[in-house]
Amino acid sequence: MNFTISSPANAVIGRYNLILQVTSGNKIFSRFLGQFVLLFNPWCPGDDVYMANENERQEYILNENGIIFVGNAKYIEARGWYYGQFQDHLLNICLTMLDLSLYYRQDPAIDVSRRGDPKYVGRVISSMINGNDNDNGVLLGKWQGSFHSHENPSRWDGSVVILQKWCQDNYKPVQYGQCWVFAGVMCTVLRCLGIPTRLVSNFNSAHDVDRNLSIDKYYDSSGKSLNISKDSTWDYHVWNESWFIRPDLGTSYNGWQVLDATPQEQSK
Repeated sequence: MNFTISSPANAVIGRYNLILQVTSGNKIFSRFLGQFVLLFNPWCPGDDVYMANENERQEYILNENGIIFVGNAKYIEARGWYYGQFQDHLLNICLTMLDLSLYYRQDPAIDVSRRGDPKYVGRVISSMINGNDNDNGVLLGKWQGSFHSHENPSRWDGSVVILQKWCQDNYKPVQYGQCWVFAGVMCTVLRCLGIPTRLVSNFNSAHDVDRNLSIDKYYDSSGKSLNISKDSTWDYHVWNESWFIRPDLGTSYNGWQVLDATPQEQSK
């Protein structure tokens, strides 16, 4: 016998067990046939992540190599980055990441039921890429002090070795990461799961802590700077954009969606 399996375009991604059950009279025979993995499919017009342009699918899903722009507005440097989303064992690591998240631990049934939604999966992954909120995330962020006892963030040039080390160390956060490292690793994971993803670099990047949409600086009556504002402007910042539709917001919001795995202040 030949069997054809057709999954709904909005089916939950992840591992599935395939069992054949045969009923004959009052007897029922069951046989385990194997396991398969279902992913998001940007080639499928019914999928939320559908991307019509083949060149864009080649770039934002299938390309294992990329460039990350860092530096400052007057001196922009291009770093090579190896995403390696199709390397051995990487898919298992990415699926395990979903099962280690706080979302899954709080309510496994609801978490799994929402894994057909790229909005939800993107939020879970953006949380799991950093380990700064005590959720066994992949990377620990550090921006000051010495890196001599662990890896300097500037030494990383790809995602595979980071994800493998995280797995080998029993899911203990790898030390250390900064924004471009978080973004590079998240791009790997989301592409591995079938979500088209790219990196975005922003220079003179405003970091608005109190959410008043301005970078505040305070001076006394003599013009001396007062160090009381937590706002800052970074030389650059790197985050991700993923491609999917937004039925919750309307068709005008379909397309590239911002995701940021760098641990900063919690958003509302």
